[in-house]
Amino acid sequence: MELISAISEKTSQTKKDTEAFLTAFTNTVMDAVVDGDKVLIVGFGGWEKKATKGAEGTIQFGDRKGEKWTSEDSFRVSFKAGKSFSDAVKGI
Repeated sequence: MELISAISEKTSQTKKDTEAFLTAFTNTVMDAVVDGDKVLIVGFGGWEKKATKGAEGTIQFGDRKGEKWTSEDSFRVSFKAGKSFSDAVKGI
């Protein structure tokens, strides 16, 4: 599915206007999450920035078996589907 076309058809808006709105929406969500804010659309879901702790270990197989590895602390984006979204996927 091509999202801009699908939204344009459902809303009777031009593709250009739909693309402008969708770009503004995605940029707003990204900016907020990068800044550490949680973005919530009730019923649909929410995005938030989560910290991940670095890890270390030893390679267990292959030519590099026994070699140590490490990963640094980082961040990831988490999306949790809202109830309406989850129910729709489940067919409820």
